[in-house]
Amino acid sequence: MKPPAITLQRVYEGTGPQGSYRALVDRVWPRGLRRDDLGLDEWARDLAPTTELRKWFNHVEERWDEFRRKYLAELAAPEQQARLEALLQAAGKRPLTLLYGAHDAEHNQAVVLRDALLDYAQRHGKRHA
Repeated sequence: MKPPAITLQRVYEGTGPQGSYRALVDRVWPRGLRRDDLGLDEWARDLAPTTELRKWFNHVEERWDEFRRKYLAELAAPEQQARLEALLQAAGKRPLTLLYGAHDAEHNQAVVLRDALLDYAQRHGKRHA
């Protein structure tokens, strides 16, 4: 079984590969951008970390491991599992691009969400073209 094709893209640097299903995964809309600028298929704000967790992390790299653990715990909740499923279903066979606004490409919620989506797909036998 081939895992879903999921790419990450900083929203201020483009919108990802042409033809991909584009989902903004920030809880807060990115400053200075209009919805039309992004060509979004979905704003998956409910899959973003809670406001409390986002503010606590505040992109402090020393908090990354704890942020990752806490965010994965949030994503393990049944309603979040249903949202993971819905996002994968919405993308269908198209590649999925997770758009985010953070400056740090290695320490942001999209990285954790991609891993959670790949894990979900593996555990539930989701195929992807």
